Amino acid sequence: MARGAGLRRWMLPSAVLHGLDPDSAPAGRRPRRTARDWVVDSCCFLLAVLLFLATATVLLRRAPQTLAVADVLLGALSCGAVWLRRRRPVGLAAAMVVVGFVSSTAGGAVMVALFTLAVHRAFRYVAWIGGADLALVPVYYWLRPDPDLPYLGSVVFAVLLAVSVIGWGMFVRSKRLLMLSLRERARRAETEARLRAEQAQRLAREAIAREMHDVLAHRLTLLSVHAGALEFRPDAPREEVARAAGVIRESAHEALQDLREIIGVLRAGEADDAAGERRRPTLAALDALVSECREAGMKVTLEHRVADPAAVPASVGRTAYRIAQEALTNARKHAPGAEVALLLTGAPGEGLTVTVTNPPPTTEPTPVPGSGQGLIGLTERATLTGGRLEHGDTADGGFEVRAWLPWGEPGPTA
Repeated sequence: MARGAGLRRWMLPSAVLHGLDPDSAPAGRRPRRTARDWVVDSCCFLLAVLLFLATATVLLRRAPQTLAVADVLLGALSCGAVWLRRRRPVGLAAAMVVVGFVSSTAGGAVMVALFTLAVHRAFRYVAWIGGADLALVPVYYWLRPDPDLPYLGSVVFAVLLAVSVIGWGMFVRSKRLLMLSLRERARRAETEARLRAEQAQRLAREAIAREMHDVLAHRLTLLSVHAGALEFRPDAPREEVARAAGVIRESAHEALQDLREIIGVLRAGEADDAAGERRRPTLAALDALVSECREAGMKVTLEHRVADPAAVPASVGRTAYRIAQEALTNARKHAPGAEVALLLTGAPGEGLTVTVTNPPPTTEPTPVPGSGQGLIGLTERATLTGGRLEHGDTADGGFEVRAWLPWGEPGPTA
């Protein structure tokens, strides 16, 4: 029990310990008695009083008057002291053992004190105080024999009664500790479940934030590039101005549409996760992306060498699309006028490779604000899918982004 109490102090909160061990509460902050506590304390007091009255009635008839009166006074005070059993269980039990040795009418209070000690304190206290009480039983009946029972019978009965009371108290304590431990485990499980749900929600929001960056970066770059061209070339032909204005209008409209879709997925919650997955682009949308870039005046060549594009997993295809989109966006910002080459190769079991290469810019790049986090996000995205991404300058002064994504062998068909 002593080890169990030590373990309990690590497992259970202080508020729980204060309920079982009143002396463990901070000074001046005693726990208040609940209605149940008042009922239990009243029952213990009435039990002590009933045993006191029964013993006092017999004692007043048999013992000398002076000794009987003194014994009754000690018994009455012991019954009143029962109300202190929650605040001072150790002190009360130790005092009752001494008082019970000299006063037979205090027997009921002694039993209540031993029971309280077993409920509210660890076994080491019960062993010392309960052991002292049991050791005094033979001495008590040797000095004050019971005329109705033989000496051995009196000793055995008193020992069995004390052991039963202490055992009952220890059983109640163990049951309470078990219930408190189960409640604490349930509370801890609820907390862990809530933390897991919050973590899943945070990861989902991070994924949506990454998706929002990937979607809007492409559109907003078109806006910035063409708006910058109009700013630096106010004397451009009317056809170019009209075309740039059309691209700006179309890009702004598409950006708003993409933003509405992403915010809609965020607000809809988990119920619309499947619909959100269907709205995300995959490898099949690369042709539309390249066409959009060409319409915006960008020179892009697409070379498709994928053995079976329809067999590419959706997550891998979506990652490949985002890598190509971000790489084309960076090429448009930093190498305007250069011809960008987009190459896709791969087969099941070999993986999917996405390569975007651009030569040095033919004109001075238009200053475009950027966070510089695009390639970092692409590297993280590729790593999360089990692939890798490399980027850097080429020998001719251009820039290359190369990503490899895992594409496992197709499973057996039925």
